[in-house]
Order: sequence, then structure tokens, then C-alpha cells
Amino acid sequence: MSSNLVGTYGHGTENDFVIVFDPEDKNNISSKQTAAICNRQNGVGADGLIRITKRDGKWFMDYRNSDGSLAEMCGNGIRVMARYLVDRGHQPAGIFSILTRDGAKFLSVPEEGDISVNMGQVQVVDGEITAANNGRLWNGFNVNVGNPHAVVFVDSMNDVGDLKDAPVVRPKDTYPEGVNVEFVEFLENGELKMRVHERGSGETRSCGTGTCAVALAATIKKGMRLPARWVIHPPGGRLVVEIDPHSNAVLIGPAVLLAEHNLEPFLV
Repeated sequence: MSSNLVGTYGHGTENDFVIVFDPEDKNNISSKQTAAICNRQNGVGADGLIRITKRDGKWFMDYRNSDGSLAEMCGNGIRVMARYLVDRGHQPAGIFSILTRDGAKFLSVPEEGDISVNMGQVQVVDGEITAANNGRLWNGFNVNVGNPHAVVFVDSMNDVGDLKDAPVVRPKDTYPEGVNVEFVEFLENGELKMRVHERGSGETRSCGTGTCAVALAATIKKGMRLPARWVIHPPGGRLVVEIDPHSNAVLIGPAVLLAEHNLEPFLV
């Protein structure tokens, strides 16, 4: 572990992360240390930690949830990582790829403004699922975006209640490693409103892979054909998802870097 390890705090639609730049793969941050860094009471406070390193000479996103558990991908997080690489001069603006545990993702990163990331194929998995919360039960869609999602549609977000605890999703054996749960409301203007409980992080202000799952589920729910384009409003802002006829999703949204933090106190 290098001395005076510094983390950069940033967010994508208020889905927030601590970024550690470690291209030589020298800083093995443990699950316990990650949880301490992400703790909102006595740490930096974040939904997850992104260690930027390299695999086979290419940028690799080593992402952990706020509880320290590993995650395959994070759509908001990878945009924040890309913004870091360009703003800090490690990568020219333009189109480039980042490796993740869900494979390589290609991004279009301008000098300023929204970042686009090709999230790959979004698929609905056969089989009915239900999600229960606040004394209510909804039927939903099982959607794979490289990580698992349960998407349910509600008449009003007021029906959802608080999301301090994970909603109960059945059948239980559908998601042996847990699941991200999205609650979605159709707005009168044709756009979507959503809330999400992420496995390993709890309710977050936004979820990039979740918006892609929501976009495909909404397309099916409405009986529409692909391609489709949805404007989606998580609590933290506005994202756009475009899905082509082959079910490949592109996520478009902002990424912001805000502050530097000394991480040494959390590495004991």
C-alpha cells in the first residue's frame, strides 16, 4: 500500500463514488477498508469505490459496492471513471474502452458535457418474479445488464415507501448473489421516474445499469418494438437510455469530480 493514498470524490446523477488511481496495481484495498471509506457517518461517504488500474495494458475498473462486495459493472461509475481519466490527462477525450468484470465497455467522452457508454446487451430473463415492499406486492421483470435487476412498475412512487431494507424478491433462488430492485412510474410526458435499491449499497440516488434495465422493461411493458429511447429520472437527476434493435443499450449522462480526500485514516 502506497503512503498518502488519495481518493477523488465524484458522482453521476448523485450516484457517488471514491476513485483511487492505481495504474500499477499497488494498492489492494480490502472489503473492510472499502466499507470504511464509503461509510457516510465517519468515512468519506459514497455508494462505491472505483480503483483505476490496468489489465493487459488497458484501463480496468475495479469496482466495489459500499459494503465492500465486488460488482460486475456500474453505469454511473464508469462515466465518473472516464471523466477522471480525461480531466487528469491520463486519456485523450474521444472514444475509448474500459475493461470491467462484465467485459469491455466503449465510451464517448467529450472534453465537457455528457458521457455516453455502450452498456452492451440488455436481456429479459424468462420467468416471473415479484417484489414486495411497504406491505405491497408487484409482479416484475427479471433483467440482466451484466448484473441482475428486478424491475417493477408502480402507479405512484408513494406506494413504494422507504427503501432502507432490501425489498423481498421471489423466487428467492432467482438471484443467489442478490439483486438490484427498480421501482418505476410512467410520467404523463412519456418519460420515466425511478427509485432503486442496489444490492450491497441500499437505496441510491441513481443506478446506470438500473436505468438500462428499466428502459428495456418499459419498452416491453408498453408493447413497443426496439429501437427505443427513454428519458429516465432517478432522484439524482436525468439520464437517457437508447436501445437498438439488437438490445444493445447506450447510457448517456453527466459525470462530475468534486474533491480530493486523504484515505490513510481508513486503511488501518
